[in-house]
Amino acid sequence: MIPRYSRPDMVAIWSPETKFRIWFEIEAHACDAQADLGAIPRENAEAVWKAKDVKFDVARIDEIEAVTKHDVIAFLTHLAEHVGSEEARFVHQGMTSSDVLDTTLNMQLVRAADILIADIQGLLAALKRRAYEHKDTLRVGRSHGIHAEPTTMGLTFARFYAEMDRNLSRMRDARTEVATGAISGAVGTFANIDPAVEEHVCTKMGLVPEPISTQVIPRDRHAAFFATLGVIASSIENIAVEIRHMQRTEVLEGAEFFSMGQKGSSAMPHKKNPVLTENLTGLARMVRSSVVPAMENVALWHERDISHSSVERMIGPDATITLDFALARLTGVVDKMLIFPDNMLENMNKFPGLVMSQRVLLALTQAGVSREDAYSMVQRNALKVWEERTDFKEELLADEEVVAALGVDGIEEKFDMGYHTKHVDTIFSRVFHEE
Repeated sequence: MIPRYSRPDMVAIWSPETKFRIWFEIEAHACDAQADLGAIPRENAEAVWKAKDVKFDVARIDEIEAVTKHDVIAFLTHLAEHVGSEEARFVHQGMTSSDVLDTTLNMQLVRAADILIADIQGLLAALKRRAYEHKDTLRVGRSHGIHAEPTTMGLTFARFYAEMDRNLSRMRDARTEVATGAISGAVGTFANIDPAVEEHVCTKMGLVPEPISTQVIPRDRHAAFFATLGVIASSIENIAVEIRHMQRTEVLEGAEFFSMGQKGSSAMPHKKNPVLTENLTGLARMVRSSVVPAMENVALWHERDISHSSVERMIGPDATITLDFALARLTGVVDKMLIFPDNMLENMNKFPGLVMSQRVLLALTQAGVSREDAYSMVQRNALKVWEERTDFKEELLADEEVVAALGVDGIEEKFDMGYHTKHVDTIFSRVFHEE
């Protein structure tokens, strides 16, 4: 992923230095387990650990790979240069390249998941703070982009919190599912290596043994992991699109923070564009683009092939780095987002009282009017408001049929905004699990 959309901690997980360090730890722990079983001399296992503080030379490994055309063999050759050929002769005994590659990939995904989990927790904290801050800030709810009924800005933040809270659970589940390792040898039968080696390595690496590996760890695990990243990215876009809508000039109920010295347009100095949330929409697309390739990686030939390898070399770093950046960016947007309550009320009153149409409809049916007639009575008055920008309540008060059914006081009572917010506390207690 390009530096523009990268953060250092996540990038470090995917660096060659980190990869080779994990490769070394897997090989060294495997040697320890082999020595415990008496399969190799103890002194050879101990000798491998002489490289524990070595900074592996990436350029040297690349140089060797240019000849061997095999990355794991290139690394093992370089390791022997540090440990000694005789001392290193039992390294990788009974193992196959996928034992190292797959266990390492899962280690990287687990570490990436830990960062993403922390990112989501940070976003949840920001969403919760803004939800309580604007719990009772009235705004019009919209369906199909059209004014519907009153809601609150706090409920908007709360529903995004609930969605991200579900994503936190999904991310934790995805981490658990991918946290497996395999040291099972060619075609996964343990023919040349004891299963105890796998158990030892996995314990040391914080993984659990893959119950059955066919030389590779089954890719349905990875498909589920990347699918989870895709869902989280879609939730990011869900929030971003709402903020983008709120920042539209004719809406302006909320907006990204505009910093001192920031410029919105090279041509129009007046512009304040929702550039961060537009960027988040684009980043979400990129994360989701990794989902289908991950799904297609599930079907491999027989016990293994490497059709998945090139895919994972790209989507592993790119999807996790991009999502990490996107979550951090969205947290900043939410944290500093500007809210305009007066504009929310003004928008709601562009068609005065119209958002109370359902309440009047229900009152008429409760007063004995058939639903069909009640709908017709309400709609004919509502359409006048749409077309002539009159006041809905005044139109109802001038409608003899409506007055006859509800009375003047009955109509007046239907325009209390508190009617629509009376259960906000109940919803908040459900979302935030607080009394």
